[in-house]
Amino acid sequence: MNPRVRFAPSPTGRIHIGNIRTAVLNWLLARKYGGTFLLRLDDTDTVRSTQEYADAICDDLKWLGLTWDEFARQQDRTALYDEAADALKASGALYPCFETEEELDRRRKRQLAMHKPPIYDRAALKLSDDEIATRIGRGDKPHWRFRLPNTEEERGLAPQPTLVSWNDLIRGDQTVDLGSLSDPVLIREDGTYLYTFTSVVDDVAFGITHIVRGEDHVTNTGVQMAIFEAMGATPPQFGHHSLLVGADGQALSKRLGALSVQSFRDDGLEPMAVLCHAALVGTSDAIEPFKSRDELAAKLDFAKISTAPGRFDVAELKTLNSKLLHMLDYADVADRLRALGIEGCEDFWNAVRGNLELFADTQDWWTVVAGDIDPVIEDSKVTVAGASLLPPEPWSEATWSEWTGAIKAQTGAKGKALFHPLRLALTAREAGPELKFLLPLMGRDRVLARLEGKRA
Repeated sequence: MNPRVRFAPSPTGRIHIGNIRTAVLNWLLARKYGGTFLLRLDDTDTVRSTQEYADAICDDLKWLGLTWDEFARQQDRTALYDEAADALKASGALYPCFETEEELDRRRKRQLAMHKPPIYDRAALKLSDDEIATRIGRGDKPHWRFRLPNTEEERGLAPQPTLVSWNDLIRGDQTVDLGSLSDPVLIREDGTYLYTFTSVVDDVAFGITHIVRGEDHVTNTGVQMAIFEAMGATPPQFGHHSLLVGADGQALSKRLGALSVQSFRDDGLEPMAVLCHAALVGTSDAIEPFKSRDELAAKLDFAKISTAPGRFDVAELKTLNSKLLHMLDYADVADRLRALGIEGCEDFWNAVRGNLELFADTQDWWTVVAGDIDPVIEDSKVTVAGASLLPPEPWSEATWSEWTGAIKAQTGAKGKALFHPLRLALTAREAGPELKFLLPLMGRDRVLARLEGKRA
């Protein structure tokens, strides 16, 4: 199959969970079938696009592990767009228009008042070559529209119902009526190109075979398929995934800034947790953690993606993050632990991983095991007995049961009355990993000091 896919964000802000979903579906499609993933920065909006955001997008994708095989920036490809535009102008598919936005607005209001669809009336097509030359000669700058193939010559310029159809990879059979649309502007008055045009030119140039993007582009797809054909190119296959809503069912659009990749990084979430959630939300598969991107790619099945909005819940993402940490083996995290100064301690990882919400929590538990804490003495009868009955080392997992059994026999304390005071003294925490695993890691001197209420 060898698909060639692309992720094409605009560097006008940080990428967010909605972008991630599009990126990961494309990346997984390429990975699953041995294809090529192109990162293309759609930066034709020179006013809003910045290098800072371009760098941030690249950094965020690298953090997620969505590395790319090819890279391009539209700002570097103007000559290619010029060439394609000239060809479309020569064929008559692109035509110059001189109306101002105010004029167009008046026309739309007039059409609405007459109960007509507010689409462009193609008045500019009635201009003669001499009229066009005169206007350009006196300094008028045209914008250029693409003439949609929705008319029959004998019926003049009025659009006729014209259905463009495709079998969508996700949504099945789709149609767009070009007869209900205005001829789109592809070139602004200042000569800069719009996304609708440059995207097609690049998709042709890079040989893109599959385009997976949000359902808000469905109408764009109908228009762009006409542009592909006007350029003499075969359109790629399209797939349009549903958009995300919040846990409350409301649109995420106003909250996306708080759901950026940077915010997830700042919160200490695992990249794989973010990827798993983005790939599986809105599908018939359970949202579950996978340790590797290849495992996640194997699960990719567009037939399982619902056309209903996917519900994104930050709380669910954080739960998924915990589940992922709980399933990681020591070999998966040894280097990361070493970077925190926690070395050669597989028993420690196995003891604490089931209690982690974030990987950073390991530092807190390492302090409990090997650092200094202020013990909490809840019941001195239990802790004094514990100190007096503390066995000599070496210790094993069985030490905890033997030791607490001796304390129970001497004090009569049992259940919570026995275990809670010991946990508070040894960890200063209400809950945590099983103490039978932590006790051997702490060592006798530290345990004894804490039972005596000393900082250790």
